[in-house]
Amino acid sequence: MKKKCIVIVGPTGVGKTSLSIFLAKSLNSEIISADSMQIYKYMDIGTAKVEPKYQKEIKHHLIDIVEPNENFNVEQFQSLCIDKIEEISAKNKIPIIVGGTGLYINSITHKLEFNTVKSDEKLRYELENIAESQGNQKLHKMLEDIDPESASKIHKNNVRRVIRAIEVYKLTGHKFSEINDKFDHYNDDYDFYIIGLNDDREILYKRINQRVDEMIDKGFMAECKYIYELTDENSQSIQAIGYREAFMYLNNEISFKDMISLMKKNSRKYAKRQLTWFRQDERIHWMNLEDFNKFENIEQICLGNVKEWLYDKR
Repeated sequence: MKKKCIVIVGPTGVGKTSLSIFLAKSLNSEIISADSMQIYKYMDIGTAKVEPKYQKEIKHHLIDIVEPNENFNVEQFQSLCIDKIEEISAKNKIPIIVGGTGLYINSITHKLEFNTVKSDEKLRYELENIAESQGNQKLHKMLEDIDPESASKIHKNNVRRVIRAIEVYKLTGHKFSEINDKFDHYNDDYDFYIIGLNDDREILYKRINQRVDEMIDKGFMAECKYIYELTDENSQSIQAIGYREAFMYLNNEISFKDMISLMKKNSRKYAKRQLTWFRQDERIHWMNLEDFNKFENIEQICLGNVKEWLYDKR
């Protein structure tokens, strides 16, 4: 029988963490973070990490595992996450994967293999960052310039495959279309129940703006100054939204007011890209917050749906 796994996805600021904690308490589960920035130590406020009191109540995995000056990529995440799924399942518990990093989520829910041509950590991160910060079209244009045949066959929104195609060419000099490299398809090794959270766009954007203001009030700038001393301009961690703009301010490139404005603007853009990404997966059970009076109602409905899924398939 396949091991079962709950996955919670959605844009930043929509309530994924709250739902994951509720379900974990209700089901006696453990949580695996799929956030590419929460893996870094000391970056707590800017990545909206789970509060320590909740981490004490519920076992969380893949948070605070990398120093801010170290690199980390989706291949490493996939390996660690699968290990954690197996570890949690061995305790007869249901793992709950929660996060908004599309590449990380898809590395588990899809058949994403790295075994034919080894990855280059720095190159892969650079490509992942282009997808995150500049959008799918920019990345696809890069592929079109070096391998038109692959570009014609790979949709621009299939970012993980576009990245792999560019990576293979850069590392080998051979076009991806010339190399037999398994990379796609849904992962059927596990039985996934995937929940997607969304909200009215204006409400979501307002919440994102409020979150930025709250970050500042909680001491985000002091956190940034500390991280600034631990990293350099080549560190992956400082590319995260929020930190990137803060470091521009610390380098006297922009004003404090412009920093706040950019943080809000880039966070809203990121939320939009996240939704575009996750909407590609037809397995996701979407829950729209605007359809409910209280978030607690969504929690109860999700719990009921999950229990039905567990009961029906055991």
